[in-house]
Amino acid sequence: MGKRSKRGKAVNTDGTQSTSGTTPAREPKGMSPIHIAVLTLAVAGILLTTYLTYVVSFDVHPAFCSEGSGCDLVQSSRWATFLGFPMALWGCLTYVVIAGLVWRARRKPGSWTPLIFVSLCGFAISAYLTVISVIEIEATCPYCLASLAIMTTIMILTLVKQPLDWMTSVKEAAIVAVLIIGALHMHYSGVFVASAGPEDPQLRALAIHMADTGVKFYGAYWCPRCQEQKELFKSSAKRLPYVECSSGGRGSPLTAPCASNDIKSYPTWIIGEKRLTGLQKPRELASASGFTWKN
Repeated sequence: MGKRSKRGKAVNTDGTQSTSGTTPAREPKGMSPIHIAVLTLAVAGILLTTYLTYVVSFDVHPAFCSEGSGCDLVQSSRWATFLGFPMALWGCLTYVVIAGLVWRARRKPGSWTPLIFVSLCGFAISAYLTVISVIEIEATCPYCLASLAIMTTIMILTLVKQPLDWMTSVKEAAIVAVLIIGALHMHYSGVFVASAGPEDPQLRALAIHMADTGVKFYGAYWCPRCQEQKELFKSSAKRLPYVECSSGGRGSPLTAPCASNDIKSYPTWIIGEKRLTGLQKPRELASASGFTWKN
């Protein structure tokens, strides 16, 4: 039979401390195998997307992918950027958030629910881009498929780790993912920004024609009219034979190509012996460059 000590703890008659009535020991906190697995995958994803960000930012061919290969086509497509930044950079930020949430969850188990949201949304975006690459670009990128595999595994592991009420979190995360994919698809359809949408065949052909026939478009990145000129070509603006004249900013010396051609105002078009200054409509550029413009 036990008796209570002065400190209020139950003590047995033989002097040993009784376990009855005491507070159960707290489960030790730390990194479970699933924590470690998800964190490892997130780090792998960070390394992969960092490399792809470099590839898109500096317009280089991915390793083991020749020019014109499926990987090269995917990384040079309009889906490779979002809001002016490489899509791979957004993927990298997603993996960083996942790594941060996993590290936080080792001491705060309740933070595992946000991880479900992030991983499921990341999986949905990665799956959407993969479908786009197959249907629209008609090519696949091994690096992108590797990222999809990493994100899919992370999502599965986060669902395995979640307690029994995980279905509510999954439903809410799925709704958020659908909304994100819908907005993303509208963006790439040109609903919000025309330059992000599909190319107009005639504008595309005109831009390629001018680039192939030696036409030059001289401007400055800070020039509003130059930006308006590019906007007239929508998503084909990247094909224009553009030459930057003020890489050092407003008031800086002209770059060598602009100085040698005596560029005094922006935008300036040089088409053979013709010099056109100011904003030019595509139809006017077509006429000056000998391109057949169809009504």
